Order: sequence, then structure tokens, then C-alpha cells
Amino acid sequence: MKLIYNIGLLVGIQPEGVLRLEGPAQGQTGTLENAWLAIENGRIKAFGPMSSLDVTPGPGQESLDACGGMLMPGFCDSHTHVVYAGSRDGEFLDKINGLSYEEIAARGGGILNSSDLLHATSEDELYKQSMVRVQEVMEKGTVALEIKSGYGLNPEDELKMLRVIRRIRETVPAAVKSTFLGAHAVGRGYSHEAYVQAVIDMIPQAAEYADFVDVFCDEGFFTVEDTERILSAAKGLLTPKIHANELAVSGGVQVGVKHGALSVDHLERTTDAEIEALRGSDTMPTMLPGSSFFLGLPYGRAKDYLKAGLGVALASDYNPGSSPCGDMRFVMAQGCIKMRLTPVEAFNAVTLNSAYAMGLSHELGSVTVGKKAGLILTHPGWNLTKIAYHYQTPFLREVFF
Repeated sequence: MKLIYNIGLLVGIQPEGVLRLEGPAQGQTGTLENAWLAIENGRIKAFGPMSSLDVTPGPGQESLDACGGMLMPGFCDSHTHVVYAGSRDGEFLDKINGLSYEEIAARGGGILNSSDLLHATSEDELYKQSMVRVQEVMEKGTVALEIKSGYGLNPEDELKMLRVIRRIRETVPAAVKSTFLGAHAVGRGYSHEAYVQAVIDMIPQAAEYADFVDVFCDEGFFTVEDTERILSAAKGLLTPKIHANELAVSGGVQVGVKHGALSVDHLERTTDAEIEALRGSDTMPTMLPGSSFFLGLPYGRAKDYLKAGLGVALASDYNPGSSPCGDMRFVMAQGCIKMRLTPVEAFNAVTLNSAYAMGLSHELGSVTVGKKAGLILTHPGWNLTKIAYHYQTPFLREVFF
């Protein structure tokens, strides 16, 4: 057993069975000052105030003095594309020179550029490059992440990506979920219709590796009708997640809710109709402020979702073209600075609600007896407000998986 004691502030305490937070509840979290927490076999065994603990280590007990640091759930990142090859820094210059995301894609850049680079990269090298990014985000406090395919854009290379994701899952201590995003763009050499059918044909093999299926249902990519066909073909094999409303109000939210999507992601552009469609559903609205920051897009209407009684998750969208950063602390800070979430609302968005958005909130995302001990210990003097406010000041002492 491992005992962490002299915890200045224990945050993120939730009762057993709370899997997501919505409306006013997203602005609340259980806290305990001057606390201890015990971990056994990688899970939270117990916690309480220091007044209830004899800190003398028992037989076989490892102890750690938190020295007044804050202990909190680790970050959960429910939307990433960290398996990719090479770099698209040349497109960064195109953006600086005024080209839009759509214009870069129309010139053969964007997702197709990443597809070409991935095709020319061996599976071992792709794993090696991707592991650098996975190690990076774990060192920044991410204890769970979802990783998408979608830069293969043909059967052979999509499966190569899914095998690499599986290899990462088997290698790292963080929890990893896998998503088949064959419908990320139309692969080279295919007509639009032929590629939609190719994605449908890939689903049975993809289901051997992936947990989820995703579609980029947005202007210039895949239509609501395309999405309907793909999700219908995946029914019973893969749980849906949807890219929606990044570039336009696309109908992707509504089709995602119709098919029981676990999450609908992006939502930079949204109307009251999307909010109404999500009411009463099990689907988690997930916003990606890193894309808004990097592409100059609107930020999601997170506050309006909360006022409507919905919950909101935040994720990094770590990818080479529109959000080349996987720092979930920066995501939390953007939730506060640009989306006007309180530090507690943003904290719950990058922990429990983001864990829910990848089917992991029964295991991670809160301080709850029985859950995995995916935790962050800070240096002394930190609280949730300071983490978002001093968003570049080093704060991490240790990450537990």
C-alpha cells in the first residue's frame, strides 16, 4: 500500500456512481484540506483528514509526504490525433501568410499531407514518433487519452495506425482508447462515394482494434447522409463519436445524438438547435479550444451549454495541423480565459467529463474510493485557480498512473 500524507488540498472528490457533471453541478467539486490518501494495487483505497491518520508507516507500506501540495485527478484527454508522421510546420507559415484551413486543404495540404507522410513511414517509425508525443503529455499530467486513426485514408494505412495505437496502449501506464476515423477526409485516388463505401468496408477489421468510430461530419468533408451510412454500418461493432461543427453548422450533432454517440466534438460553431438536441441524451458535448486558438476559430459556447443544464468536456485535439499541443493544463486555462468557465467548471471538463467522453469515468477522473489512482501531486501552494492563472509556471511534482 502507498500512503500520501500532508496533502494541503485534496480536490475532485466525488461519490461512487457519479460519472459526469452537468449544469450547476459542473461548478462544484468535493475538497478536503490537510488530508491523506491511500493507494492499494493501483486503486484509491481510502482518504480522509490528517486528524484521522497515524502516519507511522506499517509493514510493506510506502509513504510519501506531500508537503502541503495539492492532490487532484490526472487530466483525461478524450480527443487526440497523436499518431502521425513528420510535421506540418510548412503549413504554419501558410497560416501566418493568411491561408485558411479550408484553403490549405484545397491545395492538397492538411489531412492529405499527413496521409502522404504516414504512408511513407514504417510502422515501427510511426510508433517511435508517436510515443514521443504520448510521453510528453503523460509528463504534463495526462493519465488517459483517446487516439484516433484518420491519416491513413486507405485500408492498409488505417490499420497500420490502429496497430500502432494498440501498441501504445500495451506500452504505457496511461489508459488509452482507440478510435477508427477512416472518414477524416477522402483518400487520394477515391471518388467521394467510393471512399465512403471503402470506410464502411473497413469497419469489421477496424473493430478488431478500435473502441470507437468517428466521422468528420462537416462542410467540405462528410455529409449527414454519409455519416448515417457509416454509423449504421458500425452499429453493434463500434461506439460512435463525431467531429461536428468545426467549420460550419453541419447537422453532425443531431446525427450523433440519433445514433447514441458517446461524444460530439469541436462545436466551435453551434446554435440553440444543437443544445436542444443534446438535452436528455447520454452524449457529451466536447469542445477543443486548442483548435480555436491555433486556427482563429470561435470558441465553443460552453457557458450556454451549462446554463441549459448540459455538461461540457474539454480536450486537446492534439494534431499536426490545427492544434499541435497536448497540454491539458493549457486547455483548462483556455476554458477559463476564453470560454469564461470557472476554474472548477474547467477542471471538471478536463477530468471527470472528459473521462466520460471516452467511457472511462467509472475508472478515472475523480477522487473516488475504488477508482484507479490516476492522480497529480503538485508542489506546495497550488489550487485550481492558480493552475489556470499561472498556466505556464511549473506545478507538477509527480504523476501517478
